[in-house]
Amino acid sequence: MSAYPLNTQLAQKIVARTMDIIGCNVNIMDAKGVIIASGDPERIGSVHDGALLALSQERVVDISEGSSHNLHGVRPGINLPLRADGGTVGVIGLTGNPDHLQEYGKLVCMTAEMMIEQARLFDMLAQDARLKEELILNLINAEHITPALREWANRLGVDVTVPRVACIIEIGGRQLGIEEMRDELQNIQNLLRHPERDNLIAILSLTELVILKPALDTYGRWDVQNHIERIRLLQSRMSENARLNVRIALGNYFPDSANGIALSYRTAKTTLEVGKARQPDELVFNYQELMLPVLLNQLKDGWQKEELERTVNKLKQADHNGTLRKTLCAWFDHNMQAVTTAQSLYIHRNTLEYRLGKIAELTGLNIARTDDRFLLYMAVNMLL
Repeated sequence: MSAYPLNTQLAQKIVARTMDIIGCNVNIMDAKGVIIASGDPERIGSVHDGALLALSQERVVDISEGSSHNLHGVRPGINLPLRADGGTVGVIGLTGNPDHLQEYGKLVCMTAEMMIEQARLFDMLAQDARLKEELILNLINAEHITPALREWANRLGVDVTVPRVACIIEIGGRQLGIEEMRDELQNIQNLLRHPERDNLIAILSLTELVILKPALDTYGRWDVQNHIERIRLLQSRMSENARLNVRIALGNYFPDSANGIALSYRTAKTTLEVGKARQPDELVFNYQELMLPVLLNQLKDGWQKEELERTVNKLKQADHNGTLRKTLCAWFDHNMQAVTTAQSLYIHRNTLEYRLGKIAELTGLNIARTDDRFLLYMAVNMLL
């Protein structure tokens, strides 16, 4: 007996398809001889004695008009065992004169068995995909790749020795129902699988996916610009085919770590968080371009945050209209160059110097000193 079970949904599909071929009533019985699908709904749920004979003797059983009166739940016709995955999974029954149905019986049975085999293969592929996703989720959370993880990956045909870098894709922009979000994620997964680039893909939530991309190019080099160009093309392609906004963050590549995949995932996650806060209009974020604020982001929840808050508290209290904070952010954005900062703010350079002096006074920092500048920069990135 095969381990693959016939389910009601598949059985009803077989009934509909085969009745289109022969035009007579068709019943599908499971491995216990119970009718689970039929062109005559009233017969569903009853035990079919002809199917029990076909199952026990593993042969085609003809039921004549005369013999049908001696069997339970039976009408004249022909009953053929359905075989799949090396065993008998049920019986298909055709109602009518068995002499007239012989020539159609094998054709109908073959059609049904092909549908069962196709469904079995789809189930295997779906199970393989689920196991692969579970593996990916373990890889991005593991401190190191254990022998058990390696064995699991090998069974699924995944080579964990391939250097990889993590990307996080976030979808959003408007409210959709759960089923619509799942459809959207499925659509994005299909886009990611074509063309085939050996990407490992897993759904993190209803709004996020992770991709583990091969990190090195065909020459064995880590070319971050090439990755960003491909990601921008991918983002553009997704935006054309998706109903929601798509943002993508590329993490860092860690070639010498026990599990560089997990570290890459963490940097991608933080890059997405920091990128959305600092550049809300951007759709692609790169760890290499946001390295410092991403690294500083790790300090925001500890005692360090309280220390940095003390640095800028007086500035925040005195700067009622936000002019000084806006000036400070512009100054850092323009690499502390007075001329370009003043031009970006449409103010005179003397006005800029006055504001910077006021900032120094309120914070108690000497912004001519590197350490004080860096302390102020950290406070700006984390708190202002």
